[in-house]
Amino acid sequence: MSRLGIWLIVALVLAACLRPASTPPTSPPASSTTLTIPLDSPAVPPAGSAAPAGSEAPAGDVDPNPTPSLEPTPTPVPTNPPSQAPEYPVSLFPLAGPINTSQAEISAMDWHQDTLILVPQYPSRFSDSDQGALFALDKTEILAFLSGESLAPLEPRRVPLVAPGLVERIPGFEGFEAIAFENDRVYMTIEARQGQMVGYLVTGYADPDLGWISLDATSLTPIQPQTTIPNLSDEALVIFGNRLVTLYEANGAAVNPAPVAHLFDASSQPRDQLSFPNIEFRLTDATRVDDSGRVWAINTFYTGDTSLSAGLDPLALEFGEGATHSQTEVVERLVEFQFSEQGIVLADTPPVQLQLSDLNQTRNWEAIARLDEAGFLLATDEFPETLFAFVPYPP
Repeated sequence: MSRLGIWLIVALVLAACLRPASTPPTSPPASSTTLTIPLDSPAVPPAGSAAPAGSEAPAGDVDPNPTPSLEPTPTPVPTNPPSQAPEYPVSLFPLAGPINTSQAEISAMDWHQDTLILVPQYPSRFSDSDQGALFALDKTEILAFLSGESLAPLEPRRVPLVAPGLVERIPGFEGFEAIAFENDRVYMTIEARQGQMVGYLVTGYADPDLGWISLDATSLTPIQPQTTIPNLSDEALVIFGNRLVTLYEANGAAVNPAPVAHLFDASSQPRDQLSFPNIEFRLTDATRVDDSGRVWAINTFYTGDTSLSAGLDPLALEFGEGATHSQTEVVERLVEFQFSEQGIVLADTPPVQLQLSDLNQTRNWEAIARLDEAGFLLATDEFPETLFAFVPYPP
């Protein structure tokens, strides 16, 4: 072959090597397989996908080891909360007998078997003795009224409270605030003003037939307050497993930045603490803990309680306000909590907002108990008077 022919062949080979490659498709071929990213995988798009709007990197150019941002992640605030949340009707029971007076000041209640025990803040007002009496109401009477079988007012009977020397041991005694039963064992909390507010836990026994309820004055255990606000103490008491758990009344972010629940053993000795969520306003009583570790509590606010007023109410921002709640600062609602490995946390359940009877006055709900799966039983302290009510849930 001539030298000219050799140069022609070399030129053709070089031309073929310099020819541009064909343009790849702009999108991957369709596939019937769905790409699933495991929950513990980094949140990065698959190779070849488009970059998010505003990204400076070209599509598909992902840094496998991105530098984490040092900017704090803001807590998301719902921009469009529900405009009107549901509210639940409050049905009042007519009452008769000694409980039918504002002086009853019902501050707590719980079930002893099928009998509801209601606690007056000052039991001595309802007995000839200094120790006083509690009130008892059979479940059958409550159900009979709700079903329409009986229209007679409910008249709880008195159960003698036997607690010799108890009040004398507590300087500044200001009454009973909570109660919980474990079979025939009974546990109660007491509030006292001793310069600052102090709570106490006390244990005792109930006669199986409720002929009496006795408390052991030597079992008194102090519970230190979590704020310096007057008239506040541990006002809710529940039993979770083999522990007694008391909950403080004020847990708002401004007044109690790191609230806790106090834990005690069955003999009322302190054992530990659990973290508790910030929740605005007052927490006054709680139901029993259910099999899923959930518990409902009363959460209220009256407009004159400036020490517990809040600029923002996170629960209202998230779930909205009911028709009557949206017209006032008054709050009457039930909030559900969950026992968890992180402590006690807010459950993912919307609050049960009660239909308000007066936009300018809060019913001072201080006692709550579940009525099977039908709903809640509630009772007030002396404001506006002694009220005993039923709230259906689910409605």
